[in-house]
Amino acid sequence: MTSPVIDREVSRRSFMKWSSIAGGSAALVATAAHLGMPGTMSAAAADGMEGVDGTFWNACLANCQSRCPLRLQVKDGTVVRVLPDNTGSDELGDLQIRACVRGLNQRERIYSPDRIKKPMKRTGKRGEGKWEEISWEEAFDTIASNMKRVKDTYGNEAIWYHYGSGSTGGNITKRGTWPRLLNSYGGYLGYYGDYSTAQITAAFPYQYGGWMASNSLEDAQNSKLQVMFGNNPLETRMSGGGELGVVQKIRREHGVRTIIVDPRYSETAVDVGDEWVPIRPGTDAALVAGLIYVMVEENLQDQDFLDKYCVGFDEKTLPEGAPKNSSYRAYLEGKGEDGIEKTPEWAADITGYPAAKIRRLAREIATAKPCAVTQGWGVQRHANGENNARAIFTLAAAIGQIGIPGGGNGAREGNFSIPVKAFPLFDGEAPPVATQISCFNWIDAIDHGPEMTDVRDGVRGKEKLDVGIKLMVVNASNTLINQHNDVHVTQETLADDTKCEFIVVIDHQWTPSCDWGDIVLPSTTNFEENDLIPGASCSDTGWSIWGAKAIEPLYDTKTGYDMCTEIARRLGIEEEFTQGRTQEEWRTWLFEETKAGFPDFPSEKELEEMGVFRFRNPNGHFIGMKDFREDPEANPLMTPSGKIEIYSAPLAEMAETWVFEGITEGDKLTALPEHIDTWEGALEARTNKDYPLQCIAHHYKGRTHSSYANLAKNLEAHPQMVWINPDDAEERDIRNGDIVDVFSSRGRIRTEARVTPRIAPGVVSIPQGAWYTPDKDGVDVGGNVNTVMKYHPSPLAKGNPGHTSLVQVELYERYTK
Repeated sequence: MTSPVIDREVSRRSFMKWSSIAGGSAALVATAAHLGMPGTMSAAAADGMEGVDGTFWNACLANCQSRCPLRLQVKDGTVVRVLPDNTGSDELGDLQIRACVRGLNQRERIYSPDRIKKPMKRTGKRGEGKWEEISWEEAFDTIASNMKRVKDTYGNEAIWYHYGSGSTGGNITKRGTWPRLLNSYGGYLGYYGDYSTAQITAAFPYQYGGWMASNSLEDAQNSKLQVMFGNNPLETRMSGGGELGVVQKIRREHGVRTIIVDPRYSETAVDVGDEWVPIRPGTDAALVAGLIYVMVEENLQDQDFLDKYCVGFDEKTLPEGAPKNSSYRAYLEGKGEDGIEKTPEWAADITGYPAAKIRRLAREIATAKPCAVTQGWGVQRHANGENNARAIFTLAAAIGQIGIPGGGNGAREGNFSIPVKAFPLFDGEAPPVATQISCFNWIDAIDHGPEMTDVRDGVRGKEKLDVGIKLMVVNASNTLINQHNDVHVTQETLADDTKCEFIVVIDHQWTPSCDWGDIVLPSTTNFEENDLIPGASCSDTGWSIWGAKAIEPLYDTKTGYDMCTEIARRLGIEEEFTQGRTQEEWRTWLFEETKAGFPDFPSEKELEEMGVFRFRNPNGHFIGMKDFREDPEANPLMTPSGKIEIYSAPLAEMAETWVFEGITEGDKLTALPEHIDTWEGALEARTNKDYPLQCIAHHYKGRTHSSYANLAKNLEAHPQMVWINPDDAEERDIRNGDIVDVFSSRGRIRTEARVTPRIAPGVVSIPQGAWYTPDKDGVDVGGNVNTVMKYHPSPLAKGNPGHTSLVQVELYERYTK
């Protein structure tokens, strides 16, 4: 049998045909109305339709963190309508949590032609696309025997649970069942960080001592100015009750002036921004240096705050043993190692933003009190992302706006959430295996694991790995292929099954990653099993949702809990895994544990009746680092000094001991948050004649990462494209709507051109998450941005530098009406 992957256009036609047969005109009402399609019934009208057998609460669990409640209406065992939350109001703290186009299109996802219906086993070479159906018994026996073989032969560190976020919003239905199984069997090689936040996560400890969220976006009502570096909640946090709803309401009711720093004129910039600062990708630390240079030059910095709360802004607050002229002020004044003054003119040359505007911007940021500085996660998703993140932290310190209402610490916005008990991934204080690598450089652990060390590859828990990854569990994750930089590198590595010897993939849609498994298991959607959906959050309101099984499992699918129970039985660890509980009994346990720590939480019966439970932050607005600001001695940070460390002595030491063998320009650690010209960055773009355009990848309204990317209605509303500036398009004879090729030395994609001034000159942006779909010539006609991205982990976090890539664009086919 050949690969069960179905041509995407055939999938769309098949769904529309199935939909019309199964009463699809009514079933698509909610989605069609949301998309604004003419001639369709409104969502409100659909809400009043009768003739269903029952309405079941559940949620959209894709990884956008909004966690929108849904009401599934079922007739004769089939979901016929998906309706949004009908509770709440238009008031902050009680906003109606209305789902977006993704959440409301669950019905198309449940009945997608891409649903995996039977367990599958590869019959040809890995990645060749040859498969046969097998029984669940054979699948379980094969997986259990390979787990036993790998453990006995190589040890538990040879087992890897793959990073992914396809079901991240669930609890029991989350990815937790498989880690619990593996931990019950002695553990597995762990990972730290994630693809979204690896660099900023690694930066936090050296400046703040650990993760320190900024003020809530609701608290911006107390601000005179908010400055968002790459922060785009109107697209990344889409929900009527999520950050989108909060940001829009704060804008309408309080009119807070908002400046957006971003290479792309995002939906947030369009809807709430007063000023757009389009800088070149990866140059945020240079912009910050230029801004603070002006503040120091004009004595606008909050020197009292810097002296009391910070280490290393000035020579007098450097830690003992730090070299002379290693302070941030010395860096600005050109007294440091590079000898360059960080004037606005210097910053303008790097960022592409005029020096006069940098001076004006610096004065406004320094004099607006309070001023809320935040950053999204795109800023740090670069090869120099750790320094970009720390630089924005430093800007917040320079203006002294940390820990106060209306201010911010330069990190992502904070929020309040309900402390719902999580399904336990392991029993005891810690997982049985302590060794970890970065979530991103697993491909190296497959290829040359025993060569990976702590100071070169970021291995944690020991000095080096003893064995490479030999067995992978890839659950609810399309990161095996689709979401990992440089698709061709991963394919080449995975194709050699003498390296990673066994791969099991678990999903409910046949994603591009399924093609590279040895066994593929068909899972249920979260609408086919029971759960307690954990504490979602938005600004100063948290909520939890009842997760009801709306329909019986379709086809020959099983829940993750049932799969793991069967494998545990074969491994002789069923009791350790289940603790004698069914999935429903685990849900009851979660309620009991949650109520024990949070008495205001409803009972099972109460939450089932209400659907959504909201709870307001009892302390008012979330103010990041408030206790530290009020009393830094009583509430020190977890840094060596207990203060904000603009100069990091640990990083200075690591800069001397970490190894970057054979690595290209830009791979370095610095004690200060300096701007670093990195490989395929803004500087190289000026001289690279073959690939002169910087390529970034923005989040897209039609999908969350790669989830929902295969759905016809989502593709219709939000087709894949590349954003290109009119000047760059004219130079290449490209017009809006043309089909173009975007290519690098790694690969080539084919997609539609969106010619728009909403992207900075010299930059193109491709929405991330489109499914990798190569044609017979190897051209990715799906438009997956990782086809052209470079696999090259960042220096400190060993994280995902997905916004660091140089490409070229050329016309493939002229658009004609």
